[in-house]
Amino acid sequence: MTDARGRANRGPSAGPGNRLAILAAARERFARDGLAVPLSAIAKDAGVGQGSLYRHFPDRLALAVAVFDENLDAVEVVVAEDSTTVADLLDLVEQQAVLAPALVDLMWQHQRDARVAPLGERVRAIAEVVVARDRAAGLVGEHVEAADVLAAISMLADLTARASSPNASSLDLDDQRRRARRLIDAALGSLPGR
Repeated sequence: MTDARGRANRGPSAGPGNRLAILAAARERFARDGLAVPLSAIAKDAGVGQGSLYRHFPDRLALAVAVFDENLDAVEVVVAEDSTTVADLLDLVEQQAVLAPALVDLMWQHQRDARVAPLGERVRAIAEVVVARDRAAGLVGEHVEAADVLAAISMLADLTARASSPNASSLDLDDQRRRARRLIDAALGSLPGR
């Protein structure tokens, strides 16, 4: 059996590959074009039909959550290294926010959604790990708590996402980064390497 484009229909065995292709296309499109990108464009970039996209991700939020979930998987791998510090975590957040400001915005808009809440719990656990490690190493003061790092993550992600919008200049982004880092350093104390 073939589809409308003359390709062989591989049936259910194509599911995992289709899902990965959809996630890759969504990550790229959300980062480049923002949340307003049509899901049909993501399906096309992934080389799948819209039906396949909707079987895996029934709506835009489900797709964004899956992309963000993969981003957190990558962060958790880095944080598992004993040498990862709060400063390293903030650098990772900044890199991801620059790559996908649309995802940051979507997560904030739907932070109370049952699909988004577990992602927040994962971020909290990540912050707790790096804060405990940095306290033990004397890299941050005893006054620094995971909640402080979460506030810093929120601020950095939000400022970076907004400054990297299509209407912002590269000077805006650099200025916002410097401001965010100064505020974070003041809140968390002097972090080495920041």
